[in-house]
Amino acid sequence: MRNDPKIEISTRLLRTLHRIHRQRTDLNGQIARGPRQIKAGEALVAKAGTDMQTVKDSLKNANLLSDEKQLQLKSREAQIDQLQTKLNSAASNREFDLLKDQIAADKQANSVLSDEILEAMEAIDGFEIQLNDAVNEFEKQENEQQTRIAEVEVKTTDLQNELERVNAELEQSEKEIPSEMMVEYRRIIKAKGEHALAPVEDESCGGCYQVLTTQYLDRLRLSVLIRCPNCNAFLYLPETTQV
Repeated sequence: MRNDPKIEISTRLLRTLHRIHRQRTDLNGQIARGPRQIKAGEALVAKAGTDMQTVKDSLKNANLLSDEKQLQLKSREAQIDQLQTKLNSAASNREFDLLKDQIAADKQANSVLSDEILEAMEAIDGFEIQLNDAVNEFEKQENEQQTRIAEVEVKTTDLQNELERVNAELEQSEKEIPSEMMVEYRRIIKAKGEHALAPVEDESCGGCYQVLTTQYLDRLRLSVLIRCPNCNAFLYLPETTQV
């Protein structure tokens, strides 16, 4: 056991300090979660917006493709009409047969093109349904994000008010700390936060589970300031633990 200076300190005070530091850690953690929740919500809104834009682009491309194929169909139908006129005034059987074959080929091509146009129209119908769903999802995510932001703002205000109260309680309690302990207390608290203090549990440090000797426990019973030989935490006896 190291030769620590004998400093007497109230067990009640150490319990109180540990409780307050744990409260501060919890409150700061809850406050920090607010911005993370908002950022996660922003990601959901962005994803919904990207998905919506992707469907919009697909619908636009499908419409352009359909329009292009319909123009091709009209052009070929006009070409067939021209060939039909030439067919009616063919000067020879050979010319008649050639024109007839060309008309048949163009009609077959138009049949295929008509099927492609039908498929394009079906694709457009599908994309329109997807776009409606994507728009609804985007609006839903935006609305949920606005609600989330409002809730986080209200909760953060409440948490900050509670943190101010707890900080005031901590400031008041720290006035009871022996002056010869204050510098080391500040140093350890800055380095370890709430883990700068630990209760004794089953004759061990509640922070790192280091088994404590009888000499340590006896000094604790006498309200002497004791540090864990392993993790350096300020030790105290909790109300519910018998050692």
